[in-house]
Amino acid sequence: MQIRPEIAELIKKAEIMAAEQHREIAATCLFNQAKVLKSFQEVKVDDDCFNSSEGYGYHDLGRDKLETLFALIFKGEDAIVRPHFVSGTHTIFSCFRGLLRPGDRLVSVTGQPYDTLYRAISGNNSALNEGSLKDWGISYGNLNLEDFEHSGEEISREMLQEPTRVVFIQRSRGYNPYRSSLTVKRIEKLVQKIRSFNSEAAIFVDNCYGEFVEKKEPLEAGADLIAGSLIKNPGGGLAPAGGYVVGKKKYIDKISQSVSAPGLGKELGAFVYNKRLFYQGLFMAPQLTGEALKGMVTLAAALETMGFNVEPRFDAERGDIVQSVRLKNKEELEKICLAVQGSSPVNSHLIPVAGTTAGYTDPIFMAAGTFVQGASGEFSADAPLREPFTVYIQGGLSYYHVILGLASILEAILD
Repeated sequence: MQIRPEIAELIKKAEIMAAEQHREIAATCLFNQAKVLKSFQEVKVDDDCFNSSEGYGYHDLGRDKLETLFALIFKGEDAIVRPHFVSGTHTIFSCFRGLLRPGDRLVSVTGQPYDTLYRAISGNNSALNEGSLKDWGISYGNLNLEDFEHSGEEISREMLQEPTRVVFIQRSRGYNPYRSSLTVKRIEKLVQKIRSFNSEAAIFVDNCYGEFVEKKEPLEAGADLIAGSLIKNPGGGLAPAGGYVVGKKKYIDKISQSVSAPGLGKELGAFVYNKRLFYQGLFMAPQLTGEALKGMVTLAAALETMGFNVEPRFDAERGDIVQSVRLKNKEELEKICLAVQGSSPVNSHLIPVAGTTAGYTDPIFMAAGTFVQGASGEFSADAPLREPFTVYIQGGLSYYHVILGLASILEAILD
């Protein structure tokens, strides 16, 4: 595709604006790549690790080493890494099922969770949500992030004490246009405050979109557990499916019983995929995350120059690879989604339309011409069809693909 001169000039100016952020991202990428390489060497990854397994999956050394790698890289005691997790929501909900029992309470200190997870927690008065935490007699409460951080001591104390067993932190903003993603430093402050009210509850961070964005991960900030999706950052654009959980062994042991069945735990689970994709994807993950971050920073600078309300701004601290852009109306939202889809390597000829999607209450626009279906570690955009109209752009296998996508977005806006 040919980039129009005036658009190329806009992008050039955005890159100059973001030059310092690009240097910082490169330094973080190098640090994380070194950390991952050292971990691969320490675990002694070899060709045999890539072999698939069948049947029950007993004695799958490649699977076990992959889980050891995740624990080592993310600074946990143990890990579960499986292709059987169908999404980040499934992975997180599996953790809840392992950790919570009837009469217990789950509390989110970052407000209402992402749409699909909230329905799995609350049931949302829908017959489609049988088996939700509410259905199992597990109560739920949430605290507004800003209120929890800066005020509301009495309410926070009451909410976080018995029978609260799990305190949940969502690192990414989800579809909430009014909150920012969380840096590890901010997560550390949340953890300290939670501990002051309840020293026994498990502190669980949804780390989706946040892996390798910084030099530290939430477990290093005092969290007990993290979880995420392998078709986002840690899959490196290669993992075809799955999710991961890393954290304290006592919690991983409990969760493993819900992932398979009580008494079976982590010992079973055939890995019928070629595991090379998971190993190589993890090795590539710091690079993919760096490429996506550079792309989002440049995109933010360019769209801010065009007068759009972007969050985070190009020079702000980032806790994930997602860029939100506030829009005036549905038409602007459609234009951007069409531009992203049209600049994709797969299904670029298709026209995305808002539609009903499992787990969501509002119609969702999804522009994702990705090699792995729904992989938001690849350059993509999505948005709920509701006010305030906000599109969430993320990912990028390469910085230059994001730049080509940005050129398409700018062209759509200017036409």
